[in-house]
Parts: sequence; structure tokens; C-alpha cells
Amino acid sequence: MFDISSIDFTPFYLSLKLAFITTIILFFATLPLAYWLSRSNFKAKPIIESIVALPLVLPPSVLGFYMLVFLSPYNFFGKFMEENFDIRLVFNFSGLVIASCIYSLPFMFQPLQAGFSSLPKSLFEASYSLGKGKWTTLFMVALPNIKPSLLTALIVSFAHTLGEFGVVLMIGGSVGDKTKVASIAIYEAVELMDYQKAHVYSALMLIISFAVLFLVYFFNAKQKKA
Repeated sequence: MFDISSIDFTPFYLSLKLAFITTIILFFATLPLAYWLSRSNFKAKPIIESIVALPLVLPPSVLGFYMLVFLSPYNFFGKFMEENFDIRLVFNFSGLVIASCIYSLPFMFQPLQAGFSSLPKSLFEASYSLGKGKWTTLFMVALPNIKPSLLTALIVSFAHTLGEFGVVLMIGGSVGDKTKVASIAIYEAVELMDYQKAHVYSALMLIISFAVLFLVYFFNAKQKKA
């Protein structure tokens, strides 16, 4: 008989913590960029959009390798963080956050940009004519009018970060209760042929992933009926 109490759920706590922090950072980091690009038209715009979308097509191993080089204490940024803030970014939770923000960037950015682009120019012109500034217009006018896109961006970014494997493996490895997230725990359970534990972890990830996607489709369906 399988004893559920023998399962260590710390990897799920780390995965949820990583996904939550990454989603919050990405929201505030990409919101101004998505808003600006949706209202702008200049020659370099496709270049910026291509850079932001790169994680969609780059193999996780390639992105993970370059992130490992970038965050390494033998490189400028990694060395700077370790010498000045005593933070080693590789095989550390802080490094996982940085890598996850880059890996999940397009999943937050693209729905927000699409949402802002769908809004009519008259909405912004009316706000400006009433004396509202750009930031007030963004938070008080634009955001409330793209609720489906906003929810999609938040939930899909959260879910994508939750299921990361390749990038987190290369940057964080499997350090006990620091970087061993759920996807890594599943991989290790399979390697050790502990299929019962792998089943439990995988089933939980399946349930969480389904619930997250269901929320997106359910909310969007309600918005269309409203």
C-alpha cells in the first residue's frame, strides 16, 4: 500500500512560489512595454517584438545554456551580484526567478499587447482630452477594458512557469529545498524508477494545469456572454 505521507511536497511549494514571483515581476515589467508598443509604430518595433518572442522558439537547452553563462560567477553580471550582494545566481532560487522571467516573458507580453492593440484610439483620445496622463490612462482606462487578455497573460504565464523543466534544470539543478521544483522532482523519481511518486507528482501537475487553463476559458466565455 502506497503511503501518501511519504511524499515530499516541497517541490510543489517551490514551483508555486517561483510561478507567483515570476508572474508578478513580469506583469509590472512588461505592462509599460506592451502598452507602448501597442500604441507605437516605428522601424525598430519588429526587432523588439522578435527579441521578446525569442523564448517561444528557442530550445530550452539553448536558452538555459546562455542563461547559465550569463548568471555564472565567472561572468560579469554573476560576478557583480556575488561580490556586491553576496548572491550566487546559479543553483540558487534567485537565479531561477531571473531565468523564469526571461523564459516566460512572451507569455505575459503578447496577450497584453494584443489586448491594448484591440482598443480603439478614441478611448485613449477621450481620456487625454479629459486631462488624464498616460499612466492614469493605462491603469484606469486601458487595463479595465482588456480583462480577458489580462487574465490570459497572468494565468498562462503562471502555468508556463509552473511547468518549466529544461531551463530550471540548467540554472538551478536539483538542490534540496532551494531549486528542486516539481518538474525536476518528477524527472528524478522516474530516473530512480519510483513510479508511484512520479504518478503522484504528475497527477498533481496535471490537475493544477487543467484548473489553470479551465479558469482562462471559463472567464473568457463569461466575458463574451456579458
